[in-house]
Amino acid sequence: MNKQVSVTFMILGMLFTVCLIVANIVGQKLIRVEGIDITAGLLIFPVTYIINDLIAEVWGYRKMRLIIWNGFLLNFLAVLIFRISIWAPASPHFIYQRSFELILHNTERMTVASFIAFLFGSFLNAYVMSKMKILQHGRHFSIRAVASTIVGEGADSLVFFTIAFSGILHPHHLMVLILTQTVLKTTYEIIALPLTNYVVKRVKKHEKTNVFDNSISYNPFKIKDI
Repeated sequence: MNKQVSVTFMILGMLFTVCLIVANIVGQKLIRVEGIDITAGLLIFPVTYIINDLIAEVWGYRKMRLIIWNGFLLNFLAVLIFRISIWAPASPHFIYQRSFELILHNTERMTVASFIAFLFGSFLNAYVMSKMKILQHGRHFSIRAVASTIVGEGADSLVFFTIAFSGILHPHHLMVLILTQTVLKTTYEIIALPLTNYVVKRVKKHEKTNVFDNSISYNPFKIKDI
């Protein structure tokens, strides 16, 4: 039997992956907002959690699981291509090799931290969205969107900064950094909630679907169950 793919679902999946890859590139730059240093990745990375909420709400956990693993693998591919491009001998006419390396090169520790944090945060976000939707009988989307973001972004920040900066930063500074990132990312979600609510309603109406994840497996590795 042929399985139809929703154009909306496909576009959201691509946007999720693009935001993830872009966030990992621009995340190396620190920007200052009201006296607080944050990574430029904060400008785009929370969008992945908004899309996570949207897909989990409309199509369910199993579809979001597919998108998460797809984003993970394509991000891995991007990192691999970045490394090969850096290692490849530069032409004598290319005078920006050092700048090219600085922009696209992450240490192995940062790369591993990013990948593991992404998986923890994304799956926890989707799980909380799915479970709360059942408990709330499909009502109060805003509450579960914020709750899932706190859990997901909190786990993401905790795992990433712990792996990336343990032994480098003082434990107190590390905890402040984790809490600051979680609060800022959650605030981003709250500010975007009116738009997210509107999009969710429009997508449900357009797609004529509103999945409840009753009797499914939440095993993140059960990717064939879509």
